[in-house]
Amino acid sequence: MPTDAAATRPSPQDQGVRRFGRVNWLGTATLVEREVRRFMAVWTQTLLAPIVTAGLFLMIFTIAVGERRGEVMGVSFLHFLAPGLLMMTVIQNSFANVSSSISSAKVQGNIVDTLMPPLSAGELLTGYLAGGIARGVIVSVAIALAIFPTIGLGVANPLMALVWVVLGGAFLGALGIMAGIFANKFDQVAAITNFIITPLSFLSGTFYSLDTMPPVLAAISHANPVFYLIDGLRSSVLGVSDSSPWLGFVIVLTATALVCAGAWWMFRTGYRLKP
Repeated sequence: MPTDAAATRPSPQDQGVRRFGRVNWLGTATLVEREVRRFMAVWTQTLLAPIVTAGLFLMIFTIAVGERRGEVMGVSFLHFLAPGLLMMTVIQNSFANVSSSISSAKVQGNIVDTLMPPLSAGELLTGYLAGGIARGVIVSVAIALAIFPTIGLGVANPLMALVWVVLGGAFLGALGIMAGIFANKFDQVAAITNFIITPLSFLSGTFYSLDTMPPVLAAISHANPVFYLIDGLRSSVLGVSDSSPWLGFVIVLTATALVCAGAWWMFRTGYRLKP
């Protein structure tokens, strides 16, 4: 017969509840740490390269356009361009970080190492999103510190700028989760990047104001959530924008919630993750 001590010893399930509550904090933090370590291990590719690319964009546009472009929305073209390039770099890196992590694990057959631990769909979503957001934030801070002082550009509202960067990382990070889960081959991720993510980022007011576009194209751009991300960051950095930053905030927040819900559903059902 079991002793009194054995009878009162908590079960492993009870120990887990007592240790973590309703959230597996340790498991989620471990997943976040793994994702951060993954891109920090190749920092020249994931962090240094985006800074160089953004600097080259600015240099090329300065040489090709220069003073001939004049002012855009009351600021110099170079200053107008910088926040858009920063956000474009953030969203591309956040998407790439998450989509490559999941798709690589699927192709290599080790996605089971992530699915087997006691992590819920919400905890998996949080872990991967945090990794994508972290890469986006680090890249944005590095670009702001390396390039903005060089071109004599300050930040009007640093706190709101950080909010927009986090929103951009979350939105594209969730899209990256969905792309990584959907893709069964690397070229499928590349196709999504080339035909969806790149057009969304380039056709979003990064290089121009919507006032200069035909009405039809301007209306299409207003349906692009990435436009509001770039416009919101531009408002925080320069104090000027094409649309209401608060309207953009609501639209981006709604779009991010919808995409996160889709990514959560994929984890919850095991869509394209479990045989």
